[in-house]
Amino acid sequence: MKINSIALFCGSAEGFQPKYKEIAVNFGERCAHDHIVLYYGGAALGLMKAAADACRGKNGKVIGIAPNFFSNSTVIDTSLHELYLVDTMSERKQMLEREADAFVSLPGSYGTMDEFFEVLTDAQLGLHHKPVAIFNAFGYYNPLIEQLKIFEEEGFLRDFHFNLLIVATSIDELFDKLNSYENSNDRHWLDKIKK
Repeated sequence: MKINSIALFCGSAEGFQPKYKEIAVNFGERCAHDHIVLYYGGAALGLMKAAADACRGKNGKVIGIAPNFFSNSTVIDTSLHELYLVDTMSERKQMLEREADAFVSLPGSYGTMDEFFEVLTDAQLGLHHKPVAIFNAFGYYNPLIEQLKIFEEEGFLRDFHFNLLIVATSIDELFDKLNSYENSNDRHWLDKIKK
């Protein structure tokens, strides 16, 4: 499938090691190079800012979606040409899911996992058929991937739902997998659970 836009989920911190910012910059630059619109949480902080600034720095298109309760002076990037303010975090996630063609998680923590698991669960339920990816640079998400395998091995996650997730360890692998994505969900299973 042709990916025209990506919603990025990642930290509002940079982490302790500069390598994390470097991959965020590389990701943003790749979006610009491939003419992919970058949607993100609209923050002027952390990996979020690094990716957005890198994309804009290469003349890419960046769209921010932020809850209006964050501070304009410290959190929200008011320099964005396209910035949508919503009332809640839930509204932000819904808008990101509706607008983007794909979803990518870089290193982050609570907020990143909240966004990641919501779009992955919605893919499981057939509410969208878009690719959901983890950019597992430096093995950051190895423990999470191992936990997902335990879900599958213990009978709490079907194999075709486990296979909904893309895992990549390089920028090239990530974009190759996004562009060649085929949804693995089972139509018969979806027919059983939905009206």
